[in-house]
Amino acid sequence: MSLKDLKDVTYYDLNNEINIPKDGKIQLNKDKEALDAFLKENVEPNLKKFSSLKERFDYLIKNQYIEKDFVDKYDFKFIEKIYQYLKEQNFHFKSFMAAYKFYAQYALKTNDGEYYLEQFIDRVAMNALLFADGNEELALDLANEIVHQRYQPATPSFLNAGRKRRGEFVSCFLIQPTDNMNTIGRTINSALQLSRIGGGVGINLSNLRAAGDPIKHIEGAASGVVPVMKLLEDSFSYSNQLGQRQGAGAVYLSVFHPDIISFLSAKKENADEKIRVKTLSLGITVPDKFYELAKNDEDMYLFSPYDVERIYGEPFSYVDITKEYDNMVANDEIKKTKVEARDIETEISKLQQESGYPYIMNIDTANRANPIDGKIVMSNLCSEIMQVQQPSTVDNKQDYIEKGTDVSCNLGSTNIVNLMDSPDFGKSVDSMVRALTFVTDHSDIDVVPSIQRGNELSHSIGLGGMGLHSFLAKNQIEYGSDESVEFTNVYFMLLNYWTLVASNKIARERKETFSNFENSKYADGSYFNKYTNKYWGPKSDKIKSIFKNVFVPNEDDWNELKQDVMKDGIYHQNRLAVAPNGSISYINDSTASLHPIISKVEERYESKTGKIYYPAPYLSNETLKYYKSAYDIDMRKVINIYAAAQEHVDQSLSLTLFMRSTIPEGLYEWKDGRTDKMTTRDLNILRNYAHAMGIKSLYYVRTYTDDNQEVGVNECESCSI
Repeated sequence: MSLKDLKDVTYYDLNNEINIPKDGKIQLNKDKEALDAFLKENVEPNLKKFSSLKERFDYLIKNQYIEKDFVDKYDFKFIEKIYQYLKEQNFHFKSFMAAYKFYAQYALKTNDGEYYLEQFIDRVAMNALLFADGNEELALDLANEIVHQRYQPATPSFLNAGRKRRGEFVSCFLIQPTDNMNTIGRTINSALQLSRIGGGVGINLSNLRAAGDPIKHIEGAASGVVPVMKLLEDSFSYSNQLGQRQGAGAVYLSVFHPDIISFLSAKKENADEKIRVKTLSLGITVPDKFYELAKNDEDMYLFSPYDVERIYGEPFSYVDITKEYDNMVANDEIKKTKVEARDIETEISKLQQESGYPYIMNIDTANRANPIDGKIVMSNLCSEIMQVQQPSTVDNKQDYIEKGTDVSCNLGSTNIVNLMDSPDFGKSVDSMVRALTFVTDHSDIDVVPSIQRGNELSHSIGLGGMGLHSFLAKNQIEYGSDESVEFTNVYFMLLNYWTLVASNKIARERKETFSNFENSKYADGSYFNKYTNKYWGPKSDKIKSIFKNVFVPNEDDWNELKQDVMKDGIYHQNRLAVAPNGSISYINDSTASLHPIISKVEERYESKTGKIYYPAPYLSNETLKYYKSAYDIDMRKVINIYAAAQEHVDQSLSLTLFMRSTIPEGLYEWKDGRTDKMTTRDLNILRNYAHAMGIKSLYYVRTYTDDNQEVGVNECESCSI
């Protein structure tokens, strides 16, 4: 028997019975039966067997399935020890979906695809051994964190760790051209190269001159950003890892760029094929000034990036539009176009209804909270990465005159349910930070020197969280309640504290900080003031009881950390980011990211097998009422949860809005007496609320239509932890 000859299997039918109620109840036992059948009928007969662990490793190395170098950093007796430890932990998948996803997408298979070469603990061992880099104590700690599913490396890291033939460990990239043909050409080349090696690519187009702007020495005018978008989309489509995955890219544009309407129009279903972009994701950067103009129903001016750069001496993205708006309006040397702010606001909402795009990046909010010297100008494919960048200058030979700094994303996630059960929260986080540090230290993207340089200088990582809704339901807390917001606040305060402790410890061990640390708010101590002036721990009895076995730092603890950081620095420029969680959350038997579930029993369509059903984790009679669908929850409650986390996260969080095309009665008070259909006004109100609550970015708007379809659903596997 082989994986290609599977016949008469029962697990699909058993899993499908979950969707058939019996006596009015969900048949949750059928999921366990499907899991047992899958392991018995699919995994066990098709797992390549070896007489010993040594024989297995020799086979994998000889046949070039795994790398030899990282294995050689350990005495083989230690490898046997770590395997013995992993076996003793008695790991079991808790759902059919978890096992199915692992073996379908993550388990190493023979070259012919006939047999599995590893089980879950083998993948755990590969991750632990690789990321510990020869440190036996750290390898055991990481094995402990990953096998107990307290820590989940990002998909590229978890999948590729230890493999001989692999992609990169990093998740995604951020790059930006400046306003000349050389950097545009270099950016297209970079998009090709980065898409080839894996991960989504975010590109900031705000610096490019608008359609109609002059071109020096040439009679004529620029074509604007849309043709560049088309070139990038074609690049991603071409560079798709031999057809294994669709190249993924996102482009960002300032809402004050003159091409903003054509930028948004390129995504519309009825757009002319010459300008329409089908697979490219769209995001816009929105300064505070836009919200002010829209609120006051005023005209707004769109400014020529060519003229702004000529007058201000720096690329368009680096000019503070909120601060300089009136000066730019008054400056006759800057070409400008007058539009109505609310017309732009409506166009954004229309497109979000139709496609889920654009993402919204509240650029002033991001920079106000930024403790690093420099400016954040864009985000990534999933809107959670926000790091300072410096523009590059390229000559006619496509060589760098001035090498700027661009971004690679080194991501991982805590599993909230399991980390809250850790015997030592701080030690768990320390191990996670060290695993992510291995990824940033060993990332060497030489095909794009600006990304290579940015990573070398920043050592940035992004630790996040998944499983918030499952944690709340398990503890019988309603999603969006005051207690849920309080828990989220304390949890992410702890992540912030312990990642700072770990980063400070690594800086002290290595006698090295991230570049330009001395000009950060960490160095002068001002970053810590909000923590030293106020207690951020739990206040309600319920949340106090949840954290009763977890150390919660008080003002004195924060002050001590402040002194340590001011003295020895921190190693990582950025530490925290909450990405969306795709298939990897199923392997963790977890709800995705921080957002609510879609349904109590989720229906997933798998291309080769059809529908698979996934009951919400910890679903029972006791937790049933705490599992309300995201589509039936007031999105302000979701925003409140994310705002509580954002308070402590130095980067951002992928916040998806879930809407019904017909709004349930009583969900939003402003709908009373009006149509129950979702309108652009609803989305305008929610975006403004998110901005007022300090949200840095909004990811997709997902709409559940009256004919049971979802609009704005596009799972990004590269960033989806």
